[in-house]
Amino acid sequence: MRADAVTGGQTNNRTASPWLVALLTALVMTLFAANSLLCRFALAGEASSPLNPAVYTALRAISGAGMLWLMVARRGGNPLRAGSWSAALALFGYMACFSWAYVRLSAGAGALVIAVAVQAGMLVAGLRLGQRPGKAQSAGIGLAMAGLVYLLLPGLDAPPAGAASVIFCSGLCWAVYTICGRQGGDVTAATAGNFIRCVPLALVLLVWGMAVDGAGSPAAWPWAGVVCALAAGALASALGYVLWYAVLRWLSVPSAAVVQLSVPLITAMGGAWLMHEALGLRLLVSTLAILGGIFCATALPHLLRSR
Repeated sequence: MRADAVTGGQTNNRTASPWLVALLTALVMTLFAANSLLCRFALAGEASSPLNPAVYTALRAISGAGMLWLMVARRGGNPLRAGSWSAALALFGYMACFSWAYVRLSAGAGALVIAVAVQAGMLVAGLRLGQRPGKAQSAGIGLAMAGLVYLLLPGLDAPPAGAASVIFCSGLCWAVYTICGRQGGDVTAATAGNFIRCVPLALVLLVWGMAVDGAGSPAAWPWAGVVCALAAGALASALGYVLWYAVLRWLSVPSAAVVQLSVPLITAMGGAWLMHEALGLRLLVSTLAILGGIFCATALPHLLRSR
């Protein structure tokens, strides 16, 4: 789940067709879910040999930066004037932890852990700013954390604790990135600037992966994994983020929060369909608890106030 919904849903433009808004929203949620599916497909070696996570992260960052630079440059903008190094570091941390975690983590479980981590990070940030959660938010976060604890309890069908911890860090990095981007302005240019600032870090990581981490030369990289990494950066990340900010103009805050609850579900269904990942009882119960808790923490307070 993306935390942008909590901070950015606007309703100042209702001229778009409801069908168009619904179609674009479904497309964006699918692109967000595709990030997990593409990463898991490339790093688990479903098609051939697995791609190195350092290479995957670098290719994702570079392709995302290239796509966003083209979008901003076409309208005469300069993406380096927007964004910040603090946001770029958080974005890069999110992508790097994301890749290493999905070496061993199923797509659906990873999406659920990220959802909880983002909400936990946003809650801590709010507390530091003096924002106290209400009863519905407190209950929602408690329910979501209980679902996460149940998901990670020791057992044959529990996800690996190490990988779950890494992807939890990925979600925390995304929460930091979201907070860094709350200053407003041109969000597309800021996103482009942040991705472009990630390129030097990506190149360093790429060299390290080839020299130290066993990635080998580009000729040895599995083509399917490379395609997944490029698609994750240019389409699922860059295009997905730009479309999401555009759709937010037509969604209320509760609506934006609720639709994002579909991302872990799409991810889990996609993992089961495309990669034959198991949908066990533990995952299903955890999904209900986590998504129900996030609904209570994000959308429910707004719905109660509107009555």
